[in-house]
Amino acid sequence: MKELHIEASRNTPEIILSPELNRFSITGNSAPEDVRSLYYPVIEWIESFADEIKQKNTFTNENPFMLKIDLAYFNSSSAKFIYDMLLRLRDLKEKENLPVKVEWYYEEEDLDIYEAGTDMAELTGHNFVFVTKPR
Repeated sequence: MKELHIEASRNTPEIILSPELNRFSITGNSAPEDVRSLYYPVIEWIESFADEIKQKNTFTNENPFMLKIDLAYFNSSSAKFIYDMLLRLRDLKEKENLPVKVEWYYEEEDLDIYEAGTDMAELTGHNFVFVTKPR
């Protein structure tokens, strides 16, 4: 599966989806002017990845699909797409036995991001690992 790498900008996160390196991350700020143009390629990539997982799942409990979400800020439009991505991963976990681990990063004093993560975990049925970032 080909890697997807979207460079960060002031209002968009860096997105890395690399099965070969088992590196899946969304990092930075997510408040794009056109949220669809940023996240549709990601959703399409996940759909292609889902087809590949159906053919051969190389992830194990010892080496799960690990998604790292480290957003300092995201707007409600971005939240909808993140939610959609997490739902699709949940479907892969349930239907295709894809072991999924989601790490949600937040700064200790940023309770808004932490609470957004707990809400997202509850809504999508994932057990997030919450990681406090050092100052």
